[in-house]
Amino acid sequence: MRTIAIINQKGGCGKTTVSINLAAVLASQGHRTLLVDMDPQGHCALGLAVPEAQINQSMAQMLMAGLDGSLSMSDVVWQISRNFDLAPATTALAGVEVQLSNASDRDRRLVQVLSTIQANYDFCIIDCPPSIGLLTFNALRACDEVIVPVETGYFALQGSFKQEATVEMMVRRTGHQVRHKVLATMYDVRTKLAREILSELKKHFDDSLLPIVINFNAKLKEAASFGQPITEYDPTSRGMQDFEQLAAWLVANPPIPVVSEEESQEEQEPAANPALSRAAELVERARALSARTASLANKVASDPAVARTGLMQEAQRQQDGKSPDPVIVSENVKRMERLFGVRKTQQGILFVQPQQTAEQISVAGDFNNWSPTATPLERDRDLGVWQTCVPIPPGRYRYRVVIDGQWKHDQYNSSIETNPFGELNSILEVG
Repeated sequence: MRTIAIINQKGGCGKTTVSINLAAVLASQGHRTLLVDMDPQGHCALGLAVPEAQINQSMAQMLMAGLDGSLSMSDVVWQISRNFDLAPATTALAGVEVQLSNASDRDRRLVQVLSTIQANYDFCIIDCPPSIGLLTFNALRACDEVIVPVETGYFALQGSFKQEATVEMMVRRTGHQVRHKVLATMYDVRTKLAREILSELKKHFDDSLLPIVINFNAKLKEAASFGQPITEYDPTSRGMQDFEQLAAWLVANPPIPVVSEEESQEEQEPAANPALSRAAELVERARALSARTASLANKVASDPAVARTGLMQEAQRQQDGKSPDPVIVSENVKRMERLFGVRKTQQGILFVQPQQTAEQISVAGDFNNWSPTATPLERDRDLGVWQTCVPIPPGRYRYRVVIDGQWKHDQYNSSIETNPFGELNSILEVG
């Protein structure tokens, strides 16, 4: 899923107009598109005729829930048309910054919830508020690229220079590299001032200025007032043509994934193929991690911490069809209980869960940005367990076990604490 954030701390530059109509045009071209409203004003819902009174769950509740399992994106999303969904915002979103102020993952909540629907969409467009705060930082961490709409007026021109510096500062603070593009909006070719400002934008931003402009078009404003995207209100208008050109350029020019030196050292993965999209890059990383986990399985099985448990002997006994002695079974149960959970081994931190009828088990925690897919457990049928071994730096970490999408605390780890949502997190301390 390719994620584009529409950011400008100045209001009235056309952020919501760009967000709605770009998403609508992409959807009309067959791309599965999600529009995420991160502006407490909730103008995306207003511009798409979604009544706020009927919005029971919005991005405010979704960000507060995070990955605790109490809410999913499917509970929030509204279908606007074929291939076009909206995750709306309400005024409740304004209180999220305060409510999440003490959360360690407060600026990663959006990327976490979007990670659960990566396979459902081709594009995600994020409409950001006209301010620089936690909501905008969440959008920046979640996106692959930033588009800054700039009205072709004098004050907007001056503000665009400051906005460029602001985006660069945000990128440095998050450590997440994104492509930054400027989009000239509300352009009126008939006026000398607009032509001069567009020329200044080209001089200053050079390649960062998109080769597409959104012309001033009354149909775009009329469409918003009727609660329709331009694709429905007037598909023959100049506004529609502008957004078709913008969508075509974006599709033809995906951003090249950039991995910082710090990220590269942490992940210790092969360099990403520049031609891969963000979604393909994530898939490749998951495959590499799975391959590494498989190669560790044999080493983990021979580790003294595993060998002492007697699991291999019990598995062999079951395969031979021998009736186990009740005393032996009792002792093995105790050994298995000591094995399951988490512990340090020679290869790294070993996570082990008992054999279940699950299709997939993984762990998510502070050490992997609470990603439910980054650290899968490998099923070992000989041992009768699910396990993975992960190198984790020293520190104190919180984590949960994800079994077929259901988030639970590790019942084989007695070290737990209550999280802000009343659920239990398991605690891991790496010395």
